[in-house]
Amino acid sequence: MTLLSIEDLTIAFPLAGRTVDVVRSVSFAVDRGEMVGLVGESGSGKTMSALAVMRLVPPPGRVTEGRILLDGRDLLAIPEPEMRRVRGARIAMIFQEPMTALNPVFTIGDQIVEALRAHRAVTRAAAQREAERLLDLVAMPDPRRRLGDYPHRLSGGQRQRAMIAMALACSPEVLLADEPTTALDVTIQAQILELLERLRRELHLAVVLITHDLSVVAETCDSVVVMYAGSVVEEAPAATLFSAPAHPYTRGLLAALPRLGQPAERGKLPAIPGQVPDAAERPPGCAFHPRCPDAFERCRHQAPPIVGVLPAQRSRCFLHLAAEP
Repeated sequence: MTLLSIEDLTIAFPLAGRTVDVVRSVSFAVDRGEMVGLVGESGSGKTMSALAVMRLVPPPGRVTEGRILLDGRDLLAIPEPEMRRVRGARIAMIFQEPMTALNPVFTIGDQIVEALRAHRAVTRAAAQREAERLLDLVAMPDPRRRLGDYPHRLSGGQRQRAMIAMALACSPEVLLADEPTTALDVTIQAQILELLERLRRELHLAVVLITHDLSVVAETCDSVVVMYAGSVVEEAPAATLFSAPAHPYTRGLLAALPRLGQPAERGKLPAIPGQVPDAAERPPGCAFHPRCPDAFERCRHQAPPIVGVLPAQRSRCFLHLAAEP
């Protein structure tokens, strides 16, 4: 059952006397209890799409088109006071860098208590007990003691656990996790991903896992949405995407993953040449064509539509037009 649906979302910023679309016609859906991976390089529009769901697009940016439906209700159409009740209570977000997202002058306990009391009619003592329970839920070592710690006294993994506890404070239905494993060592990354997967199962959360690394979503996500230059270029169940990637960009990302037993030639991993174009300087036609090994003349002049390839798999590429049902 679909819980969150993003339909034709476009986000624009004014730049040098004109309007630039940083996110263009993005559509995808998240079912209740599902984990969706939102994947792409930096600058592809992943975080901006998530901020739009929270109605936190930084000004002067604004949503110019589209709908964001939560249980069928358009979040872009409701008054801000009502959106404040949705934000944190029904949809919560884990931000990319917990050291900047957490307030350095308040203890972890105070920050979780504040989140609880903002949305629930509870006493401070009850909120303190709930904060300790939440820290225990996210496997924080010695949760009672950590309530009195300031963010700088916690390790990177502990700060991330505190952020997750705060996000879960009001029992949201949707959790947006923006690069939750960035800057963590491999062991802690695995622990955080395992934690998100456990919470998704136990609490029946819908999770959108935002990352630039396909290997992060390989074992945890049910489906994957791949973004490039502000648009969705492929969407598929995770098993399908990893076994039969349809878009040249997805194939390039997968080829760049290190594999045991397959040493890179001359010590280098395969890489996609070039970089994601700036939103103000996107090329005509398909935005990926300057980096695409399969590009042909039509790609340089026309923007391809997104079409069906296999059941539940879509790709924004002219190579698959004949496969459209």
